[in-house]
Amino acid sequence: MKIIVFGDIHMVTSTLRNIENLTLADLLIVTGDITNFGNRNDAKKVLNDILSFNRNLLCLAGNLDNSDINDYLEDLGMNLHGQAHMVRRRICVFGVGGSNPTPFRTPWEFKEDELYRIALDGHRQAKELIGLAEPITGHKIPLLFVSHAPPYGTTIDRLRNGRHVGSKAIRKFIENYSPDLCVSGHMHEARGEDILGETRLFNPGMLMQDGWVTITLHKNHIQSKLQ
Repeated sequence: MKIIVFGDIHMVTSTLRNIENLTLADLLIVTGDITNFGNRNDAKKVLNDILSFNRNLLCLAGNLDNSDINDYLEDLGMNLHGQAHMVRRRICVFGVGGSNPTPFRTPWEFKEDELYRIALDGHRQAKELIGLAEPITGHKIPLLFVSHAPPYGTTIDRLRNGRHVGSKAIRKFIENYSPDLCVSGHMHEARGEDILGETRLFNPGMLMQDGWVTITLHKNHIQSKLQ
């Protein structure tokens, strides 16, 4: 099973064609910032471009997306914000959209305690789904956490001047609950990977800079690679 994760699209989809095996992936995940301060009509244009390559799509709205886009993703049945999706009984995915507060007062920001609560809601759903599926599959189902805001104090939340600006709530959640993987976005210049406790962290950077993460499941083994 192959999953391709990317984000920080900002209305630019021309580099989708550069993603190897995009049409063959079992699942695509968008980590947020589909638009630039856009609405659902803007998001529709971007999502239609993605869906023309692959119909298997889950998404988050980012801090530069209007909250109406979150509602639009909910209407489409592909929203990850505060909720979980079991995919083919192979992996469970849940997420948190928006971001912690920024100096720029972007459209979709949350207080840190709100981000933590949203993460807990998604995680609770994920554990329920896993609890139902694992007795049937007979193997451990990995947990993928998708957070537009990266965890604070890691290599994937640093500005060019070295300052860390990620979410302390997202970091606390990862430290407390240890999902197998966390893929973030938000910080374009912090493209890279890290480890926090038992959780591998990735930030693919901007899509238009050819940033994405490939996750491959081989039976009970999970591999992830930053492209």
